[in-house]
Amino acid sequence: MTRRVLPYRTPSDDVVAAESWLLVTEDGEIAMPEALPDWDYQMDLRLHRTVRIDLDRARAQSGLPADAALMLATVWTATGSSLSGPGQHLRLPQAGIVAVEIDVELRGADLGGLLLLDTALVLAERRTDARPSSPRRAGSILWSDREALRLQGDAPQFPMAVIDFARTSFPDNAAWHLQISGGLESATMGALLLLINERNTVTATAFENAGKPRPIDRVVLSAVYADAARIMVEHALGHEDFTEDSDYPEDSLGATLLSLFDQLFPDQSITDIRLRQRQSPSLFASDLQAAVKIFEVS
Repeated sequence: MTRRVLPYRTPSDDVVAAESWLLVTEDGEIAMPEALPDWDYQMDLRLHRTVRIDLDRARAQSGLPADAALMLATVWTATGSSLSGPGQHLRLPQAGIVAVEIDVELRGADLGGLLLLDTALVLAERRTDARPSSPRRAGSILWSDREALRLQGDAPQFPMAVIDFARTSFPDNAAWHLQISGGLESATMGALLLLINERNTVTATAFENAGKPRPIDRVVLSAVYADAARIMVEHALGHEDFTEDSDYPEDSLGATLLSLFDQLFPDQSITDIRLRQRQSPSLFASDLQAAVKIFEVS
């Protein structure tokens, strides 16, 4: 683990023994994988880990008195949504070796991209009597580590909502609708919204089961994702200034669309794709089906 050089004393690495994160599922706890291929924004996450801390050595090696208040804090950051927040803050006892259980529950709607989990042992309160070489500010980090979970796969990487289409301007019997708003410079999380019609129980159930889909759910999800990709591609091609040389901010709609084109049409120029779409729309539709691998379920 890479350690930052801090302007105060910190304890040695062996003062804290952090077990790996565990993913809590319906079937029990499993080791947190590097990626969740079936994750989507409907899937909340619960994560657990145990951290053992030698509090006496932590204080002594940091030059802190025995009554210095310490806290174990967990913070999460999601690169796809650009959101972050506190996972859990636990105030620690005064002495001894303690085993701290951390439980973090995260809403899927807040996540996306790479989920970063930072755990830190920190000074809980400011010390006015600290030595010059000791930590004194509240929040001073004595130890920390970071683990990551990539949220990726067949799921759409934008927000979703299940609603009753009868209360909207959409056709009552439509199964889904991908809403795109704002310009290509807009943030992806605010520009895209996949709406699922709760009256279409087959589609709504498929998204409820997205974390553990049945064969029929995989077919439905494949159809939705293929249609969403088509709408996004057509939206991008409708902007004449959208080319592979375009420079869009990170996590913007334009950057997301460029990434989608790289995935679906590698080694093809956007100009050629746009011409093919306009000259032969039906053939282009078949090309897109092949690119998204529709109904190739496993």
